[in-house]
Amino acid sequence: MARGDAATPGGGVAAMPVLTVHENPMSLRAPALAVLVLLVLGLTSLFVGVSPVRITALLSSGVADRDLLVLLESRLPRTLAAMLAGASMAIAGLVMQMIVRNRFVEPTTVGTADSAALGFLAATLLVPGWPVMAKMAVSGCFALAGTALFVRILRFVPLRDVFLPPLVGIMLGGVIGAVTTFFAYRYELMGTMLAWRVGDFSGVLSGRYELLWLGFAGLVVSWIAADRFTVAGLGRDFTVNLGLNYRRVMMVGLVIVSVISAVVLVTVGIIPFLGLVVPNVVSLLVGDNMRRAVPWVAAGGAAFVLACDIFGRVVRAPYEIPVSVVVGVVGSGIFLYLLLRKRDGTA
Repeated sequence: MARGDAATPGGGVAAMPVLTVHENPMSLRAPALAVLVLLVLGLTSLFVGVSPVRITALLSSGVADRDLLVLLESRLPRTLAAMLAGASMAIAGLVMQMIVRNRFVEPTTVGTADSAALGFLAATLLVPGWPVMAKMAVSGCFALAGTALFVRILRFVPLRDVFLPPLVGIMLGGVIGAVTTFFAYRYELMGTMLAWRVGDFSGVLSGRYELLWLGFAGLVVSWIAADRFTVAGLGRDFTVNLGLNYRRVMMVGLVIVSVISAVVLVTVGIIPFLGLVVPNVVSLLVGDNMRRAVPWVAAGGAAFVLACDIFGRVVRAPYEIPVSVVVGVVGSGIFLYLLLRKRDGTA
């Protein structure tokens, strides 16, 4: 990885890492290996938990059997929720990095997740009778506004270092989070707010995770528009010279990130560092072409969250460690490694 000059959304110049990737002979076997790993993790997730699910009982019992009920109503929805949340949040991080042109930003480090939490709190206070889908829409609008505010602030900040954008985003998220905490404390909703901030799949059942398919739809849209995001990542002038509407591409990216952040927040809570770690690791392996990277990022995000969720279930069984705690510890460690690797000039 080498340092290069990159234009910010406002037309300034900021240093950002540019990846140089060489073809790896292992890349031919990598897709099959990735599918195999994801399949093994998914099957493991179906049979790990406090209530045992026996394969022999599934093969020999009727529809009303307890093992089959646990599998269909709890384990399968939880596994799908982990895969959908992991894949969509990883893609949201990838899109954010492309439109901001910085490898160290993602929804939880630019204020998007905090803005979504503020929007959901506002909907809970002002229109408590609205359905979850309507509250999610309000949360998505707040997330879009918070992300747009972050992009706007970058236009007025002299970004001479690659670490300044995530620092600005973390400070913005801290301010928004403080406002959310104030109103949650004022109206005695601290417990509810903490539930949003801690990503956890223990409460996922059939009928309580289907909103995550909207995040999967955002993943598909990201893959369809991948070439446009790749071009937009080269700067405003380059994008306009190729005949693309830079502002429209930026808006599509912001909407995708906001919708995914709101959906994941409403369904399972905030999962930190996921959109930062997975795209950077994938970029080191397959390069910066977004169309090529999207399937890898989605599979990597799903596998990473599944592995962390399984670890959280078995390390203190029969109790569970929330997946956000495991992802936060592992993700922060990888984040620090990436920062130190960049600072030492070895990236």
